Amino acid sequence: MYLRVRKRKKNGKVHRYWSIVESRRVLGGRVIQKQLLYLGELNDVQHAGWVQAIETLQPVTKKAQQLALFPDDVRELPTLDVPIVQIRIDQIRLMRPRQWGACWLACRLWDTLQLDTFWRQRLGISRKGTDWLCVLKTLVAYRLIDPGSEFRLHRQWFDQSAMSDLLNTSPSVAAKNTLYRCLDHLLEHREALFSHLTTQWRNLFNASYDLLLYDLTSTYFECDPPEPSESKKRFGYSRDRRPECVQVVIGLVMTPQGFPLGYEIFPGNTRDTSTLRTFLDRIESQYGKMDRVWLMDRGIPTEDTLEQMRTEGAFYLVGTPKGRLTKLEKQLLHLPWHQVREQVRVKLLETEGEFYLYVESGDRLSKERSMRRRRLKRLFTRLKEIQAIERQRRDELLLRLGAARKMAGRAWSLVEIHLPDPNARVSAETFTFQLNRDKLRRCRRREGRYLLRSNLTGQDPSHVWQKYLLLIHVEQAFKELKGDLSVRPIYHQKDHRIEAHI
Repeated sequence: MYLRVRKRKKNGKVHRYWSIVESRRVLGGRVIQKQLLYLGELNDVQHAGWVQAIETLQPVTKKAQQLALFPDDVRELPTLDVPIVQIRIDQIRLMRPRQWGACWLACRLWDTLQLDTFWRQRLGISRKGTDWLCVLKTLVAYRLIDPGSEFRLHRQWFDQSAMSDLLNTSPSVAAKNTLYRCLDHLLEHREALFSHLTTQWRNLFNASYDLLLYDLTSTYFECDPPEPSESKKRFGYSRDRRPECVQVVIGLVMTPQGFPLGYEIFPGNTRDTSTLRTFLDRIESQYGKMDRVWLMDRGIPTEDTLEQMRTEGAFYLVGTPKGRLTKLEKQLLHLPWHQVREQVRVKLLETEGEFYLYVESGDRLSKERSMRRRRLKRLFTRLKEIQAIERQRRDELLLRLGAARKMAGRAWSLVEIHLPDPNARVSAETFTFQLNRDKLRRCRRREGRYLLRSNLTGQDPSHVWQKYLLLIHVEQAFKELKGDLSVRPIYHQKDHRIEAHI
C-alpha cells in the first residue's frame, strides 16, 4: 500500500487529491491498483493550515523537537517557528496496518470487569508455554469487535489486529487448535463466571435481577445423525426451518438490560415445556430465592408449571395461546377498555389469583388485516385460475389446491372448498369455493389482539404490558448470537466441543 496524489490544475491553481492505494496482482501477471481510502485535497493555499507537527527525539540531546512535514514537490514553503522537513511521498509505504483503537478498548473493558482477577487463578500456562489468559483475551476481543469463527480468527483477523502488541505475545496464541482448546477450558467455570459478572454488572451498571426474561432457540448441524445415544444432536422442531438436520436447543435467561444470567444446551428433540423447571431450580440455587418475575413466551410454560410457581410464590408474565381466548371471550366482551398508549388499549380480567390482560394494538391490527387481505386476494385469484382449467383430472386438481393452500397460509381456513366426487368430471359446476363469512368475522375480531397471563395482581395494566414488551430483548439477543457470531450452523462435530463452542 502507498499514498497516491492526483494533481489537477483549475483557474491557475494546482489542486492535490490524496488517497491510499493498494497494488494487487491478478490473473495473467497484471497488477491493478485499488483505492482503499480517500484522504481529500491539500493545495498550496492550504499549506499553512495543514501543517502536521510531529515530535522527534534527537539522538544527541535526547530532547523532543517538533517538525513540520510537507511533500517534496512543494516549492514555496510557509514561514514557521519549527523546522520544516520535506517528505518523498512516492516512497512512503503502509506496512502491516493493524486495528488498534477497538482492540485497546476491548482490553480496557476486560480490565473494568476485573476478568484478569477472575481468570488468572483458573487459567494457567500449559506445559508448552501457552498462556491461556492471553488466548482468552484474544477470543473475547474478536467476539466484541468482529465476530466470526475461530478459524477466521486464526487465518485473518489476528494479523489485522493489534492484540499481539497489546498483550505482548506471539502469534501462537491464535493457532487453530489453541483457540479450540481454550474454549474447552472455559466450560467448567461457567457458573462461577456468571456469578462474577452478575456482581460486576450490579456494581457498574446498577443492574437489577427482579425481572428475568427466558426464551429458547435452536441451531443445527450439517452432518450425519449421531450414533451414540448420549449425544445431544437430535432431530426436532427446527426454528431455522431445517427439519432435515440434527440440532440442539439453547435456553437463555437474561435481564431487561440485556445481561445474560445463564444458558443451557438441551438435546435437539427437547420439548419447550420441559426446560422451564430446570432453569427455575438453577437460577434459584445459584443466585438465591427472591421475588423474581419470569417473562416467557406462550409455548414455554405448562399449566402444571404455572401452578407450581404460584405455590412456591414465584411470579410470571406469559403470553397465552388463542385457544384460551375462546374460553374467555364472553367474559372479556363486557369489560371496559383502558388506554395505555395512543394506539394501544387493554382490558383486565381477574380470576382465581390471576389476571388476564387483553391487548389491542392499532399498528398490529392494520398490519395483520392488510396481510390477511393480501393473502385472500391472492388465494381467490389462484382458485379462479384453477377453476378455469379445462380437462383436468381430480388428482391434478388436488395437487394444485395443495400448492395454493401452502401459499395462502392461515387464509385457507377462511374459504370453503367443494370438491367433485371421485368419479365426476372436474368443471366449474362441480368444483366451487366461497368465503366463510362467520369465520371471517371471528378472525376480524381477533386481529391485532393478544392475551397475556400473570399472577402480578394489583398492578397497573399499562406497566404489565410494558414489561411484556421487554421480551424483544431476549429475541434480539438470539438474532445477534445466531447471525453475528455465526453459530448457525455449528461446524464442530465432536460432542464434547459443541457446548464449549456455544
